[in-house]
Amino acid sequence: MTTIHRFEEIEAWQTARELTRAVYSISQKGAFSRDFGLRDQMRRASVSIMSNIAEGFESRTSALFLEFLGRAKGSTGELRAQFYIAHDAGYLTTGQFEALQDKCEKCSSQISRLMAYLKSLPNPKRSNVPTFKSPDDPDVSGPKRSNVPTFKRSNDE
Repeated sequence: MTTIHRFEEIEAWQTARELTRAVYSISQKGAFSRDFGLRDQMRRASVSIMSNIAEGFESRTSALFLEFLGRAKGSTGELRAQFYIAHDAGYLTTGQFEALQDKCEKCSSQISRLMAYLKSLPNPKRSNVPTFKSPDDPDVSGPKRSNVPTFKRSNDE
């Protein structure tokens, strides 16, 4: 079982980082680079995904983590909508559009799974939760799950 000590280890954050790199790369070229409104909004949305996952992980409660994950998930929807705009404006090829949509949906799905896991924990509103325990731990009731990471905040070591 994996224990996550830093937000950089969260798969959804890693995927969000890949999305952000892609958004910055495609939006710095040609006519896209001069569409300041769309370019900047897409950059903010992609950065928001990464930032909310990180901020939530570093927050003091699992309830706050869930709230920040919800914001991150919302930003994935915003970014997906903006990919349509960029494609319709001719800034993205169909291949780029499809690849970016797939990456965005993957990130959204990863966030959803992490949210479901956190919601499955006993009393997620409790404060000062030092470790996010896996449902496989003997003191937690619920169905057995494989490959579910545990979360430990770096300041709790």
